[in-house]
Amino acid sequence: MPDDAFNLGMLILRVGVGLVFLAHGVKHARSREKTTNWFASIGFKYAPFQWLMSTATEIGAGLLLILGLLTSVAAAGVVSVMLVAFWTVHRAAGFFITAFMKEGVEVEGWEYVFTLAFTATAIAIAGPGDWSIDESLNIAHDLDAWVGVVLVAGGAVMAAAEIAAFWRPQKT
Repeated sequence: MPDDAFNLGMLILRVGVGLVFLAHGVKHARSREKTTNWFASIGFKYAPFQWLMSTATEIGAGLLLILGLLTSVAAAGVVSVMLVAFWTVHRAAGFFITAFMKEGVEVEGWEYVFTLAFTATAIAIAGPGDWSIDESLNIAHDLDAWVGVVLVAGGAVMAAAEIAAFWRPQKT
């Protein structure tokens, strides 16, 4: 594959996932009280802290992916947030994102979070491409390949630690 095709593909992937994450972060920032209450309703002990960390990670990872700066670190942030979303919200609803009502609440499956997490993992492994700030700083290849895998694994560990420390769903 010609280098320009790979670089264009990575730019499109980075910007696409980055925009999705940035949009979610901005939405959460603009609806602090509503999002904080939602985090509390699904079982997070320190919902305001959860709001802050989720919002900051979504905005930060989104911007970093768009810019191609610390790309694998940003991708690990995406994976971490998506794993928390999978475990705490989406896994019980099955795979498909198609919403349905369960006990009077609309629920969605984990298809969406799966897609974002696996796309971010691929970005971390492949690297940002030449059309990135990472490449301009000559650090793109220091953070991709197996380093990208390790960073994503670290994001998964952080997600598990967050769930273990802060998530206490009500028993039904």
